[in-house]
Amino acid sequence: MAFARTCSVALVGVDGVIVEVQADLEPGVAAFTLVGLPDKALSEARDRVRAAVVNSGEAWPQRKLTVGLSPAAVPKSGSGFDLAVACAVLAAAERLDPSAIADLLLIGELGLDGRVRPVRGVLPSVLAAADAGYRRVVVADQTAAEAELVPGVTVLGVRSLRQLMAILTGAPEPEEPADRPGGHPDPLMAGLMLPSAGVRGLPDEAAARMDLADVAGQYEARRALEIAAAGGHHLYLKGPPGAGKTMLAERLPALLPPLTQKEALEVTAVHSVAGLLPAGRPLVDRAPYCAPHHSTTMPAIVGGGSGLPRPGAVSLAHRGVLFLDEAPEFPVRVLDALRQPLESGEVVIARSAGSMRLPARFLLCLAANPCPCGRHSRRGEGCECTPAMVSRYQGRLSGPLLDRVDLQVQVAPVTRAELMQRDTSAETTKVVAARVLAARGRAAARLTGTPWRTNAEVPGHELRTRWQLAPGALNDAARQLERGLLTARGLDRVLRVAWTVADLAGRDRPEQRDIRTALVLRTGVEQGIPLTDRFFGRPDPVPDRTVDRAVDRTGDGAGAKAERRPPRPRSARRTADPQPEPEEAAT
Repeated sequence: MAFARTCSVALVGVDGVIVEVQADLEPGVAAFTLVGLPDKALSEARDRVRAAVVNSGEAWPQRKLTVGLSPAAVPKSGSGFDLAVACAVLAAAERLDPSAIADLLLIGELGLDGRVRPVRGVLPSVLAAADAGYRRVVVADQTAAEAELVPGVTVLGVRSLRQLMAILTGAPEPEEPADRPGGHPDPLMAGLMLPSAGVRGLPDEAAARMDLADVAGQYEARRALEIAAAGGHHLYLKGPPGAGKTMLAERLPALLPPLTQKEALEVTAVHSVAGLLPAGRPLVDRAPYCAPHHSTTMPAIVGGGSGLPRPGAVSLAHRGVLFLDEAPEFPVRVLDALRQPLESGEVVIARSAGSMRLPARFLLCLAANPCPCGRHSRRGEGCECTPAMVSRYQGRLSGPLLDRVDLQVQVAPVTRAELMQRDTSAETTKVVAARVLAARGRAAARLTGTPWRTNAEVPGHELRTRWQLAPGALNDAARQLERGLLTARGLDRVLRVAWTVADLAGRDRPEQRDIRTALVLRTGVEQGIPLTDRFFGRPDPVPDRTVDRAVDRTGDGAGAKAERRPPRPRSARRTADPQPEPEEAAT
């Protein structure tokens, strides 16, 4: 028989498309034609496959050979089709039984000596094969553990084309060394893992040493960090250099609970396509952490590249944390490109070669200084920036972007006492992570039967209609909305944060103090009770005098408390303000 077929997988982003590999031999001048919209790397498979077959001890058919990849309209790239092409050619030349490979799905690159090299994207490829009904998959031995993560699929890991042919024909298997002699690393793994691109997806010794108790002071920022981790809310930290913004962000992934099986497969699929899975660790079961430099381009953030787009930082941080340090230094177009994935949890990239949809459900953490020199405050002490420079610097973070950030926290400078004295009351990461896990459990129980897992994912309409708040809880938020200090999107995000605060406190539904806490974290305007008191639910009475502490949006947030007084007569306004009495001056 001069015709044979088998199957492989073409990846479009993190989605796999089953490709039928057909080989046909006809009488004529010896030639090798590869059709089916291959890219440059796939077109070079003709030379790799011929050399691999010959060096495996098999004769190359001296006839006209045509290999077709169907469907022809789907772009195909990479070297993962080599193994399928070689088996189809050998079956057409009657060296293999065509029925033995008809139901196989083969993924792997061939070296010139016949060894099977691993390729990236094995997990999403096997997932696509399982969805298409394939139950037998052949991959390189180095990626067999990754392929075995898919249930219901029998995985065969091979190290050479000779070994695979012996298995298919029933001949004795040749001995293939697993490692290079002399203890040298296996060169087959060289192309499997690319540089990390700022992604830390697996826990290491450095991450294990990072503890939340190491942060000096910043109690309100710690609580905001806990709320962000419990509800999946985006966070914006603003303060002078050296206040601890980066330290807080680096400890945020450790507060997130371990990934579920479904979430782990999603994250692993993205990292497999990007070439970020280290050897021996096929599954990413912890929240990834991605911190790109502020000079990163837009394709590196949202995805892109020549030909078919590849995952960017927003997808590599899926189910984890995307930290943008020195956020105003990023290009404005790059920051504004984050709006769509922040809302939808996915990013759609369209290019001339095709379009694809990538997951991007991440927790965004922004950090910024108050001005270019970092010393701007209400008092203006030590700041050398002009008002125009400060305004231009802070204007890089657009209003629509900040409107999608739930928690906006001012990080104050660390005092000498906080820095020099050991704080024994500071909670460790383990203690805070336990509270976060309990709050996530309460939210998951409430959201059972819905497509959402965290409070940050629930649409505002559902929060307003399906789950009821305590009577009068929305009074403060309604006033902010009427005064124009809160947008409709902002109101929805205040509700989400309030549900998270209630989950952390163990309450069945948010109360007025939970809404007030969410408003403080959203607008930066104190509603009369300190954040720590309201968060812990201390029974401190509300002061008789209504006090507002306005956070300076262009400074360090150290607003002054001012008692509300009735308006003065018009005649009195023309005169100079009298000097304060001694009691008021002392206050």
